Amino acid sequence: MTAAQAIPVPEPVLREDRLDYTPTARSVAPCRHRAARLILQWGHPELAGDASLLVSELATNALLHGAIEGRLFRVHLTLTTTTLRIAVSDARGERLPGLREAEDDECYGRGLLIVARIADRWGVEPRTVGKTVFAELALRQGPEMPMGPREVVRAGPSRTGTEVTATPR
Repeated sequence: MTAAQAIPVPEPVLREDRLDYTPTARSVAPCRHRAARLILQWGHPELAGDASLLVSELATNALLHGAIEGRLFRVHLTLTTTTLRIAVSDARGERLPGLREAEDDECYGRGLLIVARIADRWGVEPRTVGKTVFAELALRQGPEMPMGPREVVRAGPSRTGTEVTATPR
């Protein structure tokens, strides 16, 4: 194996939280509040608002598009030295999310646009049963760090039938 083929070493996880929720509308607020509280406790108050909004959008999408009766959805928060990762897993792997423009009179259809605007990176990962939709926020180390979305990662077929692995923004 050459240096160019070396497998990157994952960053060590500093903090982690994972909790399963009942797939009802009542679950969104508790998972949003839990995320904000944990991120404050983990020492990143600057990320608490964005992270709670991301949790809310991803959990709502899991309810609307990924819920199966009797199956829970999971919210998994992971903090490393450079990234806060928010991942929401549900049981419907055949229903992959995609960005779309909602009509002005539509009540739904803007959640992933919000995620794409706030997150530095987001995407979808298949699971044996279901899928995980994640969003990542970079931990800012100084004023030279860029703000805003940078990358979308999607595993599996997109709505157009082509596979997308990484798309710089």
